[in-house]
Amino acid sequence: MRLTNSLLIIIGMVLAGCGVSETASVAATAGAAKAKEAEQAKNVPAQVQGKLDEAAKQAEQKREGADAR
Repeated sequence: MRLTNSLLIIIGMVLAGCGVSETASVAATAGAAKAKEAEQAKNVPAQVQGKLDEAAKQAEQKREGADAR
């Protein structure tokens, strides 16, 4: 009886350990994805500023073309 209880406890611990490691793996993957998103978000202001500068440059060129006519 004692051996059976010990065996059940060991099996339960092994199965619980599998769940814990899977949960930790999923959490680590999600954390890595969030870190990548945060890194990409740092670049957004520079990208937006670049697009605004390009649009302003194009608008200026159009104005110069209209003034030349």
